[in-house]
Amino acid sequence: MTRVDFHSKVPDKLLYACRLIRKARTAGMKVVVYLQDAQQLSQFDQALWTFSEQDFIPHVVAGDELADQTDVIMSFDASDELPHHQILVNLSTLTPDHFARFERMFEIVSTDEQDLTAGRGRYKHYQNRGYALTHFEAEK
Repeated sequence: MTRVDFHSKVPDKLLYACRLIRKARTAGMKVVVYLQDAQQLSQFDQALWTFSEQDFIPHVVAGDELADQTDVIMSFDASDELPHHQILVNLSTLTPDHFARFERMFEIVSTDEQDLTAGRGRYKHYQNRGYALTHFEAEK
């Protein structure tokens, strides 16, 4: 069963996710990032290029010909074919349809009131279905 970790009250979701993915990659894990839409995907793609002068995280969009060989995949379409299912990072306000395929999922929730409300709804959704949940509140 998928382990679900909530990280809430995050001031900058994209930057936070970049750092989380860097840590996961250092541990040899493969990551899929689920985003709200094409606009957020574009913003996150840019963030992965610029969040650190010392680090580069190779990444592609789901469906890219190099997806099978790339450890970080970005998607906003639940019907995308995904080459691996270790870690899912959810940056959207939606519950990903395919989250149960993953060993572990990180729900990143910002300080925005709408995002917090959506995050609470997702937390209850997983809790009602018996998923193992942990919650971390970002330090200020």
